[in-house]
This record gives sequence, C-alpha cells and structure tokens, in this order.
Amino acid sequence: MANILLIEDNDNMRENTSEILSLAGHSVETAANGKEGVIKVQLSKPDLIICDIMMPELDGYGVLHMLNRDPQTNHIPFIFLTAKADRSDVRKGMELGADDYVTKPFDDVELLAAVETRLKKSSFMAAAQFTQAQDGFDHFIRQVKTMEEFAKVDVNTRQKHYKKKDIIYAESNTPMYVYYLEKGKVKTIKNNKQDKELITGLYNEGDFFGYIAVLEGNVYDDEAIAMEEVQLKLVPKEDFFKLIYQNRDVANAFMKLLSKEVKEKEERLLKIAYDSVRKKVSESLVLLKERYGKDKELFSIPISREDLAHIAGTATETLIRTLTDFKEEGLVEIKGSTITIMDFDKLKKMKN
Repeated sequence: MANILLIEDNDNMRENTSEILSLAGHSVETAANGKEGVIKVQLSKPDLIICDIMMPELDGYGVLHMLNRDPQTNHIPFIFLTAKADRSDVRKGMELGADDYVTKPFDDVELLAAVETRLKKSSFMAAAQFTQAQDGFDHFIRQVKTMEEFAKVDVNTRQKHYKKKDIIYAESNTPMYVYYLEKGKVKTIKNNKQDKELITGLYNEGDFFGYIAVLEGNVYDDEAIAMEEVQLKLVPKEDFFKLIYQNRDVANAFMKLLSKEVKEKEERLLKIAYDSVRKKVSESLVLLKERYGKDKELFSIPISREDLAHIAGTATETLIRTLTDFKEEGLVEIKGSTITIMDFDKLKKMKN
C-alpha cells in the first residue's frame, strides 16, 4: 500500500479522513497546516498528497505551487480536498497542476477511488521513465492509451530508417516530430562561424530527442545526424502535445528530461572551456562509456577521431596526440578507428 500525506487544518476532518485511508491499508502521515505539510513532504517524499484548499498560513494552492518548484517533489500525485463546488476553484487547482479533487462532504468510496486511480497512474509513469524498458516505446503508448483520459487520443507514429551520416533534422528547420531512438546511435551538433563542429548530444537506444525545440516552439538550434544505421519512431508534435497537455505525469517526465539535458549541456560547456586537454579527452571517453557501454564490460567503440575531437571540443591533431599518450599509459587500446577503454577508473578520476 502507499505512504500518503494528508494536509488538513480541521481536526475532525483530518482524523476521519486519516482513518478511512488507514483502514484501506495505507500508511498515513498528517499535517495540520500548509507550512507543516510542505516540510513533511520534503522530508518523507510520500507516494501521494491529499491537501485541503482553504487553510491558514499557507493554503492548498500555495502548497502545490511550492512543491511544483522543487524537482524532488513536483512528480508526487496531488489531490485537492475542497468544500467549494465552484468550478473556478476547481479549475484553478487543475491549472496549477493538481491531479484530481474531491469535494467535501465525500464518502469513503469516492475518496478511495480517487486515491487508487492516482496511485495506479503514478506507478505506471514511474515504471515507463521514458527510456528503453520492457517493450520500449510501443509499451509506453499502449499503456497510455489504457488511461481513461486518453481513450480518445489517437497517437500516431511512423517508423523511419537512416543510414550512417544521414541528417535526421537540420539546424533552423521547423520541428514536426519528437524522435524515439529504437536502434543505433545519434549525435546532435552545432557549428560556429568558423564552421568548427561541436557535438552537443549523444543518444542511445531508448532515448527521446528533438523534443526541446517542440516544447519551446522554436526552430532547431542544432543538427541531428545518424552515427550508424538508425531506426526511429517519429511522433507528430500534435500527438506529442496531446500526451503532455492531458496528463501531468507525462508533462513532468518530459520536463525532467528537459532539465537534465540542459544541465548536462551546461556542465559540458564549462568543462570544454576550463578543463585541460587531457581532462577533456578523458571526460569524452568516460561519457561514451557511460552512454553506450554496459556495466562490468570492457568497452570498445568505433568512432572517428573527428567525432571524438568534436565531443571533447579540441582540435583533431591535439586529440590524436593525447590518445597516443593514453595508449602508452595503458588507459586505452587503439585498433583502427576502434578505441577500447582499458582503465575506466583512472580516466574518470583524471585530474585537470
């Protein structure tokens, strides 16, 4: 059963609601006001939050607003309890990101049905994680279509193959799709005014990409290229928006992906700007291992020296000299275009 936090300022209502939830087998923690509730959420990270709207000090809207600002809590299912039946109050709560609401007075069945529905949806979204798992993207779409609110959503996809070095989308193109990588490897690149290339992203099987421009409503600011033979699922942006607009869990998952990708790009740019050449090359090899390798396996990857230099943000000639040093130090082995990492720990711990 679930760990539920109940935030309610009325003593009788709090005790009665807590008893209903406990009898259904849930573990219930309570808070007597909004401020106390926010603190308890941050400490215990419950599976579900049930919160009254009208409370002193910090009302339910304020609680939801504060929790939505924190990446550690913005994914937790949130149900409002309200004594008001006015549609404007309900609409305000849903616009802020509430998953459901229950109007007081309510009976046991109504409350428990709302709780069960939210927990089931949350459990599915946590399992999907928008990465390769079980049946991958098709599994995700099938599960989404079983949700009641998606019954009328027609999610169309089409499959497309690309050969090595094929351009999937070009910089300044208007986005039409969100891409799901079923097979192969994809890189995204940017070119500066001197036509020097920088690899900004590396994508593996099970990854979504190309969604940032769709979410921002802008043209692509980079170019996506197949690093080998690639098989993609293409989701039209209209169908993608149906998914994220009609379910808070889906939207939160993609917002987390967006935040993670932006943060990773910022960190890489800082490293390119301030790290030594040896550190930049070692970090690039570590990135490749973490992106495309498997735990406890000797990792080898065929990659051009130009591509590796573009990941590291250094000149190809400089990269080649550094790789030669790494080979002599026993950190890597090199056969043709294939690089094998021999001492991952030393590469990862290399000082600047």
